[in-house]
Amino acid sequence: MIIEDELAIAKRLQKLIEEIDPEIKVLASIESVESSIKWFQSNPHPDLIFQDIHLADGSGFEIYQQVNIDVPVIFTTAYHQYAIDAFKLNSIDYLLKPIKKDQLKQSIEKFKKQFKKQGPPAINYAILSTLIAKESYQKRFMVRYGQKLKVIETDDIAYFYTLSGNLFFKTFDNNEYPVDFSLDKLENMLDPDKFYRINRQFIIQMKAIKEMYAYSKSRVKIDLDPPCEIESIASTERSGDFKKWLSGLSY
Repeated sequence: MIIEDELAIAKRLQKLIEEIDPEIKVLASIESVESSIKWFQSNPHPDLIFQDIHLADGSGFEIYQQVNIDVPVIFTTAYHQYAIDAFKLNSIDYLLKPIKKDQLKQSIEKFKKQFKKQGPPAINYAILSTLIAKESYQKRFMVRYGQKLKVIETDDIAYFYTLSGNLFFKTFDNNEYPVDFSLDKLENMLDPDKFYRINRQFIIQMKAIKEMYAYSKSRVKIDLDPPCEIESIASTERSGDFKKWLSGLSY
């Protein structure tokens, strides 16, 4: 089974798997946490799962909090900063994107040997999730800057915002860059101690808050630094949790 929210990546992964071993049957390719939970609740479980960690509607580990699964998983990730030792200690393999065919082949062979010898591994996904949580946040972004590529540290980003259906971020030195993620996905990639999604349009960093004002319907209006031409107001639904976040409370 493949759990991956990027359709092109999922199709390429399935193609590579079938090239490596034509006898392997991919039962399903699913793109979200919600759809995965529903699938597991109504279908026999596969022998092996390939799964991206960050999905569009949340962390992939949410699946294992809702459904009891004792199937080995090969996690796929584009980020080096994950706690790789945590995967190894839990008899789980991982593949770094873009996935290379020879590495995929090694992972499949490793699975076959371990499964044949030991059967399904006893994996506590809740513990694994905790082990890597602090290491799993996005540390930097690669962006296009004219004809060049540039790496921006996440700590240097003041806020993310959408405009006309496109997503941008602004750095503390007042430079603006486009980014190829949705706000929903970014929300799970960023350290919640530093970043908060105040509404459907903005994710802001704590250090970018210049001034705050009480606003109508219990909302909070925020002046950002550097300034943004779009008004930034914490929505009614999020204002209560936003105030808790500002106070360092769990929300």
